[in-house]
Amino acid sequence: MATVVLVRHGRTHANSGGILAGRAPGVLLDEVGQAQATDAGQRLAVLPLAAVVSSPLERCRQTAEAVAAAQNGPSQVVDEVRLTECGYGDWTGRELKHLAKEPLWKVVQGHPSAAAFPGGESLRQMQARALDAVRDWDHRITDEHGDGAVWLAVSHGDVIKSILADALGTHLDNFQRIVVDPASISAITYTALRPFVVRYNEHGDVGGLVPPKRKRRRRKSSDAAVGGGAGS
Repeated sequence: MATVVLVRHGRTHANSGGILAGRAPGVLLDEVGQAQATDAGQRLAVLPLAAVVSSPLERCRQTAEAVAAAQNGPSQVVDEVRLTECGYGDWTGRELKHLAKEPLWKVVQGHPSAAAFPGGESLRQMQARALDAVRDWDHRITDEHGDGAVWLAVSHGDVIKSILADALGTHLDNFQRIVVDPASISAITYTALRPFVVRYNEHGDVGGLVPPKRKRRRRKSSDAAVGGGAGS
């Protein structure tokens, strides 16, 4: 299967101000976030991205467009609504320090699989539709470009954390142990047997994700390297 590179959007004023932006419109990257998106684009420029897919919210589109602009040749950004932010409902736009006093906060922290936001969606629903999106796109990219293909999905912190939790084989209740910083890069290679998390919350070089040049590409093995292997 192909490899999906997961990038969280760059920092926004809501992030730095402790506001839960959710799906509120008009939440844009701040100056730091713009620089982060540009830097992510420069680092990812070494990858021949087969597709650039993004949450339709502005902060993700800005980040995705910065990455696409750094590609060698035109790369269209495709909106994928299933990668959008969690529907936080009545929590949207509120300060985190006030939300921390709500009874639901403890559920979100300790038992996320039971958390459903009033007027919004549950974290289980968020994870399910995000996984459907990633799996669907991964199959599509593999069919069109082969097993060595690499593609980009730009989304939000909780969404990416839930995707990584699934790939790591851990319950959604453990997803708060995963950290996904603004503009960080994570990557998952799906195989017939299991996913492999090959990058996680990184801000450095991604050259190891460049697909090898082969006259005849072999299907990626589902086996893990006993002893750890030699690396990329």
